[in-house]
Amino acid sequence: MDRKILTLCILHTEGRVLLGMKKRGFGQGLFNGFGGKVEAHETPEEAAVREMHEESGVSVVITAEHKMGIIEFSYMDTDELHEVHIYKVEEFEGKITETDEMVPEWFPDTEIPYHQMWKDDPHWMPMLLESKKFIGAFVFDAEKNIVKSEISG
Repeated sequence: MDRKILTLCILHTEGRVLLGMKKRGFGQGLFNGFGGKVEAHETPEEAAVREMHEESGVSVVITAEHKMGIIEFSYMDTDELHEVHIYKVEEFEGKITETDEMVPEWFPDTEIPYHQMWKDDPHWMPMLLESKKFIGAFVFDAEKNIVKSEISG
């Protein structure tokens, strides 16, 4: 399998979550956290900081302590394995702005649009919002339905 190391950063503050509607590429048309590929010269934390700024316009500080989980995603129609390092931050600087890739939007904790997100998100996002650490694995079919899942906190 071709393993890709990726990041996902969730900004959670004052009872609300910042998500972005993906405008293009992988996950287009879905709300998600902010993140992407870890470059060869970066740590996952550095990549998460860079991606958060590129996709939302804001600056965050991310350290290993902000890591809430790691999830491996595989897809029955490809030989790719995505190892996603997931971070939760509560503070940011700058103005949240729409970018070429994402349209940021705040959601109250009680109104997260799971119906417009990846099907795995309801399995781990509640743990993240409660600051519980987790690890998991999900397998998707060609239609992006979950065919196998494992998550533990």
